[in-house]
Amino acid sequence: MPSTPRPKNSLFTGLAKIEESVLSILLMIMIVLTCVQIILRAFFSTGIPWADPFLRYLVLWTGFLGAAMATSQGKHIAMDVAGFLVPQSLQSWLHILTNLFSCVVAGILTWAAYLFIVSERQFGTASLLHLPSWVWVLIFPIAFFLISLRFFMAA
Repeated sequence: MPSTPRPKNSLFTGLAKIEESVLSILLMIMIVLTCVQIILRAFFSTGIPWADPFLRYLVLWTGFLGAAMATSQGKHIAMDVAGFLVPQSLQSWLHILTNLFSCVVAGILTWAAYLFIVSERQFGTASLLHLPSWVWVLIFPIAFFLISLRFFMAA
């Protein structure tokens, strides 16, 4: 089965450029902060107290943004058993159906992530850098929404 085509739309092109820029900035921050932590620990027996939890959240953000970007480029993980069993004449229909199914699943995950954020706003108390915990996990609904949108456009 062919990979998910990248939409030829200026909105999605702009969104992809923003994603790539944010991802690049996050990776750069992760590399620099990790190097600073290593140097501080190795040579000064100290470190930045908030750096490790901050880096964990950055890993989460880069992973989810990377998943959204992979979906937009058609490089996401796919199980393609039916593609080998369906005749070539039905391949385009199967492609549409699998993209719509993936869109619905990602949409359900978006809703579940939204409910998680609502719960975190009510009950989450931990904070990092004076931001509540729900802010740090906003990537869940954002990424699942982007993934759902990409599958919808590919369908």
